[in-house]
Amino acid sequence: MKSAAVNASGERSRIPTTSMQALTLGLQGELFAIEAESVREILDVVPITEVPNARPFVSGLINVRGRVVPLADLRVMFGMDRPPPDLDTRIVVIEINLDGEPTIAAILADRVHDVTDIESASIEEAPKVGMRWRPEYVRGIGKREDEFIIIPDMERIFGSEGRKVLELELEEGKTL
Repeated sequence: MKSAAVNASGERSRIPTTSMQALTLGLQGELFAIEAESVREILDVVPITEVPNARPFVSGLINVRGRVVPLADLRVMFGMDRPPPDLDTRIVVIEINLDGEPTIAAILADRVHDVTDIESASIEEAPKVGMRWRPEYVRGIGKREDEFIIIPDMERIFGSEGRKVLELELEEGKTL
């Protein structure tokens, strides 16, 4: 996303003011979109090294061209089932900004669809009620033809705020 507007309460909106070129991917039958410019590559499933005592969100590491990269499962953050990988499962390697530092991470996707433009006029703030996902992890909801596209806030999900909330809930035994 190129820029953000200021909403009525004076806060910076997480909704883009220009169109967003996005990679669309499927998670549990839902359509998600991440900024195409953050995508470094898309891989078939590769061997995953599990990390003992790691949290479910980032429980493994993969080797990407000789570099150790954490593998995250967005389905954990969105309270979805986690079926085993199949022939459509892909790993999307992304670069995100965490605490002012560019960081390479990877996410699992049940399926990768295509790269598309999402017009800013079709993107709205995530509703605070009625969603099955945590609205603070959703940057916006876009629309393409008759489909809704969930745009996750990757910096918030991967950032310390997202990790803290998830760790607290898991320690308390809450389900997402």
